[in-house]
Amino acid sequence: MSNLFNKMIGRTRYVVCRLFLHLSGSEVAPILGVLNRAAREAIDADGDLEVLGQELVEICETLLRYDEYWLSAANEGDVFWSEGEAGDYVNELFTDSAQRYGTEFDFNSPSGFDEPLSIPVTRNVVVMLTAAYEGEVPDLETDLSNIQALKEGLKALINLHQKHKLRAIQVHFSPAQLGDELTNDQLLQYFPELIPL
Repeated sequence: MSNLFNKMIGRTRYVVCRLFLHLSGSEVAPILGVLNRAAREAIDADGDLEVLGQELVEICETLLRYDEYWLSAANEGDVFWSEGEAGDYVNELFTDSAQRYGTEFDFNSPSGFDEPLSIPVTRNVVVMLTAAYEGEVPDLETDLSNIQALKEGLKALINLHQKHKLRAIQVHFSPAQLGDELTNDQLLQYFPELIPL
């Protein structure tokens, strides 16, 4: 009923949320391969939400497969009744995510996965997923700093894509390049909001 009422008075509920997930361990490097490939696809897609959503689904499914390496997480978000304000907040989160350590993806470099494995392999990866959607998704609008809640949150992002409810998608990750390292000190400095899972 409330949804119908909101529609009648022309009010759409927009939610913008950002999810941080820190994975740690000697086996986390392949995740960078998935993230780098998704980043290239996203650039080629030039903002096509259908393609971006498909990449988001693949990233969420990969993160769910690697749940034994999850170490810490955080999330934040806000509800808006104006598309413009929601868009401003998406831009604000984009700028913030992009300023974190090593999230700048180098569009010109080869993916680096053909290089010999003598390059240092990071033990830490932080993935930041920002999504804007219409409606209400309790599984994303809650504290995700425990493993079960985080799993439900990632599944909810997948569902949002399948239901065509996503209005914006951003993915940032650190380090952005294979061979770069994200140290424990840098984690504390650049991702202070992370809560151990």
